Amino acid sequence: MPYDRGMEPSAAPDDPLQSILESAQRMGVELDRDEALRWIAAMGAESGGGVQLDIQSGVFGHRVTMADSDPEGLTRLRHVIAVVGIPDAPPEVMTALALSGSAAQGRIQRFPADCDFFERVHIRAATREAAIDRLGGVLRDKALATVSGVGYRLWEVKWGTHDRAGTVRGEAVVPGHWISWTPQEVVAGTQDLTLSDGSVVAIEWGSAPGRPGWAKLDWVVADPPRGLLSYASNVIDPTWEAPDGEIVPLDGFLDPYFQEVYLEAESIPLFTRLVKELSADSVADYVAQLEGEVHRYTVESPNHGKAARRLYNVFRLTGRYPEAAYVRELFDEPVTALYRLAALLQTIADASTAGGESFDREHLLAQVDLLIVSAIAALDGPEEAAMVDRLTRFREALADGEPAHQALVDESRKEAMEEVDAYFRRTLRAVPSIDAYLDEIASRPA
Repeated sequence: MPYDRGMEPSAAPDDPLQSILESAQRMGVELDRDEALRWIAAMGAESGGGVQLDIQSGVFGHRVTMADSDPEGLTRLRHVIAVVGIPDAPPEVMTALALSGSAAQGRIQRFPADCDFFERVHIRAATREAAIDRLGGVLRDKALATVSGVGYRLWEVKWGTHDRAGTVRGEAVVPGHWISWTPQEVVAGTQDLTLSDGSVVAIEWGSAPGRPGWAKLDWVVADPPRGLLSYASNVIDPTWEAPDGEIVPLDGFLDPYFQEVYLEAESIPLFTRLVKELSADSVADYVAQLEGEVHRYTVESPNHGKAARRLYNVFRLTGRYPEAAYVRELFDEPVTALYRLAALLQTIADASTAGGESFDREHLLAQVDLLIVSAIAALDGPEEAAMVDRLTRFREALADGEPAHQALVDESRKEAMEEVDAYFRRTLRAVPSIDAYLDEIASRPA
């Protein structure tokens, strides 16, 4: 059931953090009482779901997301933004690009793993089919323009939805699964689907079944200011404006705006117009969606690191600020660097086999050195020794120009994610109110 303020555990009115501070102290989490109380007071003072604009940088978004945004950090992302952003083509195509998820929470994400973007692409056209055609052209043009360059390489594009079972590049696909395109397939505008009887059917970009499906573009990018590689993704939220002014989500769902920081003030008119289409229950619906994901990552496919990110947003949006202040602090602990290690290790392995001149090998080796240092800081004893040994062997193969041994990557990523999962499971469950909330989530049907 939805969260009710009456369910909140009792606490002294003048010190709502007392129970949580005691839990933090037991778990060795450095939660500063005065700082947390100031953050809680600031969050509670601004009621409602208003949008805030940072005048100096021009970025804007929902107030609870803007509280964690880091406008100064946008400077280092400008080269990534240039790669992922889709340009306007007025008056038919208008866009609004945003940082999303943990990428939008620069002030609390000490060890960000990926650069996640979200872009509203709004198309005016005579018919829905014409709008989808235009969207397909816009996305393919973007992909073709960014197949490779200094410091980036296109990795994958999702466009369309499979309507029959078979295999693509030897991997099984089923009806309802998104269609994944390699850069080579995007360039060719076609991919082969092998059916169970051995026959081959060509899927054409311009007539792919289930368009648009989950429209998304992924790159591997270099982030020189941080000395890191990362995946950069752009998830597309496409809408069609009919001649009569009606706005229709092309993928069937108009996404809310509670986790995005929009990057250009010029997109405020489009943003404002689209969010007016959201229902009055959009916050409650979004919280329900997040709670479903919490259930998934704590019960079905445990990944308490991902669950913690969603809990942080649930607690902020439902006014459970003491719990949010505690979860906020968890992201700053050294063990959470292993979350980034798991993501970057695969990124480095992929970049090392990409070919061309997109990524300098010395730069990749420097990435591994940073991962070794973070592993030493986060782990102890046999776990540290085993992780450092695997990363060292991975580095040696990379230095010799040999293909990365995928087993080393897989084992290291598995151990890193197990450590992160155990850390967040332990620290989340240490707070009685969060523990009770997770039990209540777990009791719900999947």
